[in-house]
Amino acid sequence: MVQERMENEINSFMIYLHNEKKFSENTELSYRRDLLKVQHFMENQGIRDVRKISATNLNSYVLYLEKCHFSAATISRNIASLKAFYHYMFREGMVGEDVSERLKAPRIEKKLPEILTTEEVVRLLEQPCGNTPKEIRDKAMLELLYATGMRVSELISLRVGDINLPMGFIKCRDSAKERVIPFGSKAKSALTHYLKEARDEMVKVPDSDYLFANCSGQPMSRQGFWKLIKSYAKKAGIETDITPHTLRHSFAAHLVENGADLRSVQEMLGHSDISTTQVYANMCHSKIREVYAKAHPRH
Repeated sequence: MVQERMENEINSFMIYLHNEKKFSENTELSYRRDLLKVQHFMENQGIRDVRKISATNLNSYVLYLEKCHFSAATISRNIASLKAFYHYMFREGMVGEDVSERLKAPRIEKKLPEILTTEEVVRLLEQPCGNTPKEIRDKAMLELLYATGMRVSELISLRVGDINLPMGFIKCRDSAKERVIPFGSKAKSALTHYLKEARDEMVKVPDSDYLFANCSGQPMSRQGFWKLIKSYAKKAGIETDITPHTLRHSFAAHLVENGADLRSVQEMLGHSDISTTQVYANMCHSKIREVYAKAHPRH
């Protein structure tokens, strides 16, 4: 059946993403889900052969997504999936032309990230104040997260050898590269306390070099840390819908607000593009305008 050919091409594309592009399982699932939706739409239009799909058909699909009130971000992701799929098929000679070339993604309004005030950050960091191994660990994790602005995935992947306490810096790895981030006296004090008093009790796996562990002695998970930070935010009376990324955003915004240059902040955050870091400067400008509007006598 011709219908199976389109499925075969989608499957072939998935193998390419897995073997050549080395995409994560979640990314692969996302591409497959998007492309199967396209296939279903085209079949309802009576088109079962991918070579019969025209640029007009693809535009009709995008209009259909808009009529269904999908968000601009979702529509953009679907278009990106289609473009990658067609680029692959055209290169492999499965189709005669790339009919996705002229598809345009909708403009996405960039939302400013949620950040905490410095007072809220202080309240949050003061919550784990006991002397149990768990609270000592929690204090060290929160202080380090705010001191460095690293991603939670990077925090929970840290090894003991990544910390240089005497010099006050940490080696941090993302998927692409390694970077070095300094940290201050508060994080240094919390880390020293944790390494001396709590880590040996928390880490139950022999010879494990993970810096942080959960209460079962295994490496921390993102979900585990998410629950932890939510719990402390509630205790601190913080009403902002806090996520593990909130401290990263707050770190960056507070640095820029206090005069740090964007290139240094970009380096510390591990952003490949300065425009991603620029959002924190824009937040700062918005705040200045707001202060001006409230305070200037001739506004």
